[in-house]
Amino acid sequence: MNKFIFVTGGVVSSLGKGLASASIGNLLESRGLKITFLKLDPYINVDPGTMNPYQHGEVYVTDDGAETDLDLGHYERFTTLSLTKESNYTTGRIYHSVITKERRGDYLGGTVQVVPHVTDEIKQAIMRISKAIDVTIVEIGGTVGDIESLPFLEAIRQMPYDVGRDNVLYVHLTLVPYIGTAGELKTKPTQHSVNKLREIGIQPNILLCRTDRYIPPELKGKIAMFCNVDKDAVITAKDVETIYEVPIVFRKEGLDELIVRQLHLETGQPNLREWDAMVQKIKRPKHEISVAVVGKYVGLKECYKSLGEALVHGGIDHETKVHIHWIESEDIERQGTERILREADGILIPGGFGTRGIEGKSRHHQVCARTAGAVPRSVFGDAMRRD
Repeated sequence: MNKFIFVTGGVVSSLGKGLASASIGNLLESRGLKITFLKLDPYINVDPGTMNPYQHGEVYVTDDGAETDLDLGHYERFTTLSLTKESNYTTGRIYHSVITKERRGDYLGGTVQVVPHVTDEIKQAIMRISKAIDVTIVEIGGTVGDIESLPFLEAIRQMPYDVGRDNVLYVHLTLVPYIGTAGELKTKPTQHSVNKLREIGIQPNILLCRTDRYIPPELKGKIAMFCNVDKDAVITAKDVETIYEVPIVFRKEGLDELIVRQLHLETGQPNLREWDAMVQKIKRPKHEISVAVVGKYVGLKECYKSLGEALVHGGIDHETKVHIHWIESEDIERQGTERILREADGILIPGGFGTRGIEGKSRHHQVCARTAGAVPRSVFGDAMRRD
C-alpha cells in the first residue's frame, strides 16, 4: 500500500515547508524508498507563470515545460527526481478541472460543491501521482488558518478513510521563537497553530519546530503535552549554515526513524555519506570567488533561486564558496559599471522581458565581453547548464 506524508505549516509563512519536505524526501530516498512530491498551492492562479516575481518568487520550469512553484526546485535538488506538471496543483487548476467537468455534464446535473467535488478532485491528483510509489510527500502551501487552503486541508483530512489510517502521516511545521528580552523559547504560537489544525480535524503526528537553537527536553515535553503528540515526535528544525544541512539535522533528531516506525516501512539505514561530504565542502571551502548577478528583480532573491543554487552547486564541486552580489540592472543605468566590476570576479546576466532595466543589462553585457575568463568556466560546471 502506498504511504502518504502531508506537510502543513503554521504561525507564519516562509518557515521552510518546501525545504522540510525536500529533506524528508532526501532521508527516505537514501533508505532505498521510491518517493515523489506534490505541491498544492492555495492561490487561484492556474499556475505561477503570470504572477509578479516579487509576489511569488521564481517560476520553476520542469522538464515537460510546466511553470511551477519554486519548491519543486528544492525537491529536485535534494533528491534524484525529475518532476513534471503533475507535481504542482493550484486552487485555480483544481477549480478549472471541476468547472470543465460540470460544463461537460460529467456530474449529471448534480449540485457541484466544495465537498465532495472539489475535495475529490484534489484527492484524485494525489492518487494519480502516487502510482507505483512507496511514499508520496504532499506539501500544502500557505499557513493553517488561511481561508484559501481549507479545501486542501479538508481533502487530506479525508485521506485516512480512503487509504487506511496506518498509511497516512501528518507533519506540521511551526515556529518556536526565542524572545530575547525574556530569555526564553516560547511555545504558545505552536500550541495555537496545532489547535487550529485540530479544529479542522487533523491531528499532527510529528511537529517540526523551527527555531534558532535546539529545544531542551523539558520544553519538548511541554509542547508534546499541549499538542497531543509523543515527546519524541517533537523535532527541532534548527537554523543551519546551509540549507543542505537540514537533512543531517533531521537525521540527528531521529525524524526519519520516526517516520519509518509510524508508517510501518521496511527499509535499511540511510546512506548519507556523500551528502555529508558535500555539506562539509560547503562549510569548509578552499577557495572563494565573487559573482555579480545583474537582474530586474534582485530585490527578492527567490526570483532567481535556481540561478543562485546553480552557482552554489558549481562552487561545491570545486570546493569554492561563491559570494553572489545581487545588482539591480536599473542601478547600472544610473551609476555605471565601474564599481561592480571592481568587486566581481564574474558576471551573470539572467534573461528578462519588457523594457525596464534592459539598458543596464546591455551595458553590463558589453563589459562582460571584455572581462570574459575572469572566472574559469569549469567553476560553474554542469550545475549551471542544468539549472
